[in-house]
Amino acid sequence: MFLLPECCDFWNNFNIACGTFIAANIIYLIIKYELITVLCASKVKDDSNENGGDLVAKVLKDHGVTHMFTLIGGHISPILVAAEKLGIRVIDTRHEVTTVFAADAFSRISGKIGVAAVTAGPGVTNTITAVKNAQMAETPLLLLGGATASLLKGRGSLQDIDQMNLMKSVCKYHKSVTCVRHIVPVLREAIQIAYSHTPGPVFVELPLDVLYPYRFVKQEMKIKENPKGLLPTIMNMYLKFYLHYQFASAFDEKDTSPLPIHIPVASDSKISECQDLLKDAKQPLMLLGSQALIPPTEAENLRKALEHLKIPCFLGGMARGLLGRHNPLHIRQKRQDALQEADVVILAGSVCDFRLSYGRVLNPKSKIIAINRDKTQLYKNSGVFWKPTIAIQASASDFVIRLAKNSTGYHQNDWLTKLQERDEATENKNREKINNSDSQYLDPVHLLYDLEKVLPENTVIVADGGDFVSTSSYILRPSGPLRWLDPGAFGTLGVGAGFALGAKLCYPDSNVLIIYGDGSCGYSLMEFDTFVRHKLPVIALVGNDACWTQIAREQVPIFQSEVACNLAFTDYHKIVDALGGKGILLTGDDRNNLQSKLTAAFDLYKGGDSVLVNAHLGKTDFRAGSISI
Repeated sequence: MFLLPECCDFWNNFNIACGTFIAANIIYLIIKYELITVLCASKVKDDSNENGGDLVAKVLKDHGVTHMFTLIGGHISPILVAAEKLGIRVIDTRHEVTTVFAADAFSRISGKIGVAAVTAGPGVTNTITAVKNAQMAETPLLLLGGATASLLKGRGSLQDIDQMNLMKSVCKYHKSVTCVRHIVPVLREAIQIAYSHTPGPVFVELPLDVLYPYRFVKQEMKIKENPKGLLPTIMNMYLKFYLHYQFASAFDEKDTSPLPIHIPVASDSKISECQDLLKDAKQPLMLLGSQALIPPTEAENLRKALEHLKIPCFLGGMARGLLGRHNPLHIRQKRQDALQEADVVILAGSVCDFRLSYGRVLNPKSKIIAINRDKTQLYKNSGVFWKPTIAIQASASDFVIRLAKNSTGYHQNDWLTKLQERDEATENKNREKINNSDSQYLDPVHLLYDLEKVLPENTVIVADGGDFVSTSSYILRPSGPLRWLDPGAFGTLGVGAGFALGAKLCYPDSNVLIIYGDGSCGYSLMEFDTFVRHKLPVIALVGNDACWTQIAREQVPIFQSEVACNLAFTDYHKIVDALGGKGILLTGDDRNNLQSKLTAAFDLYKGGDSVLVNAHLGKTDFRAGSISI
């Protein structure tokens, strides 16, 4: 190509400028590399087996973590090995979603941060549903995710995806650790945020090159000792620089203790204002939601405060069981009627979402005291169907405990008696709905009332299902606080095995009972292998009506179609037998001796076996008109 002299001069000058720029950057990198080498070389030994996993385990140990849930993967091996060495019990499951469900339940009951560790890519993506469930249940939880080496991100490495953007919408905090020395501060910050304000899940990504030992990372980077040529030399120098940067000050002594957590509390003036409002109340009512029991809280002090206040209570979600099985203050039936009649209603961690018909069940004339840690939940649907008289962004449990102080209680015996009598009348009507006309199958109401009669006091109930579980919520009474576990507002199916696993580790001497629908059972039945391997026995009752009945109740009458609703009377008990547990089948032939059969199942369980009772159920109209959307 023909070029004018002016053009040639331009390109010559341009090339000289580019060469100067490149040379300057090379000199800069050499100087920086040499400086980093001088500063760090003496602290990094090729033969050292110290690694980032040790730092992760140390932080967790110093934050009171005693258990970690996982499904093994090469990306996270250093974490698991180090945790075991420090005495943290590592429980491996058969699906990553179970690890987070288990960590969720463990956190709810123990009050400690729940921890799950999963491998990169599909390991992380498999947890999404459980992480979102924990977010909506407001559970403090730490998910550790493996990742490809930092230099290989976006280059087609195994299981390499953009995990940070994926986790952004379901976590309070998400961060990728970029060098070994950042592990400790990032984890401390993550755990602090998980606990603080409105608790929730956090995600920390740990790439291979911040977890594995120096010698392993160096080997995988394939750094050459004497490369030939300018570009290989520059590349080699860059890799050496990067390696030393990754491990600079990696294992210097660092503070691994917990950072202070921040929990919003009500002011004294707001407490006094609420006490004044209650002094004139004739028909006060309290609704306690799951948030009243989220960590950290003192369930026993909360129970004592409720008994001192003497306000009739409806308990929802994790608050079920707070007052025990037969406390006269606990009202279980006809909540909507009671809300229409109450003159003062305290929403202690209860939210005006679908569970309270978006606030429509509240009487516009009632004085409403709303307490919630989350401002958006505190005012959910406010101004549309309801409006709080007093709204307080604070811990619900702390509020109730302080409200009870300097209070003589609210002795409205006529109001309480009225609610109790209505409760008993509804219970009697429920028993009248028992229908044993079908000789082949059991009536679910009959089965659950008989279970309630033989249910041991020290039982944790895990609710995982739709129609059968909803029926059980009307009948079964948890024996104490933190002894009822359900997914919460997300309505997630599949929590059963993970929740049971977390509960059993918190209450090793208690009975852990999963109430399964036959649909939800399919999500986590394989985890009976986990129960058997780790010698953590649980007992499960499957309400098997061969149908997604919660859906069929609406779909069939509206669309006259059963498409995708029908299942089969599968031998779930035989599957548990094959996994090393004990399976029991109950049919209509057992209706006259259900209590003895259920007692026998609990006896097997007490002997150390994981047990599943497969109960064949007939159709019932007990929940006719219930909705699934």
